[in-house]
Amino acid sequence: MDETLPPCPECSSAYTYELGSLLVCPECAHEWSPETAPSEGVADGVIRDAVGNALADGDTVTVIKSLKVKGSAVGIKAGTKVRNIRLVDGVDGHDIDCKIDGFGPMQLKSSVVRKA
Repeated sequence: MDETLPPCPECSSAYTYELGSLLVCPECAHEWSPETAPSEGVADGVIRDAVGNALADGDTVTVIKSLKVKGSAVGIKAGTKVRNIRLVDGVDGHDIDCKIDGFGPMQLKSSVVRKA
């Protein structure tokens, strides 16, 4: 164990471990390939969704996992469509500005959406 593993790209945890050909974070359960460069969905100035599609202002996206919303008893369910997104230089990786029906205006990370 003289080789050090990179920290988790999602939560920056230093406790990552190898599981076969993947690296795994025990704190947030994020799995990634060591060959892929850690990026927050931004490469060469292009914001990409969770599967690698380039996003643009005005696109429609689908939330791919359920999200908790601060101050709300209910969260955003997986499969929720978000129309007319706006790409911003957000805080803490939140690079999509949008309005979700039933929740109002909010920011999302590009890593939790897929282009519809």
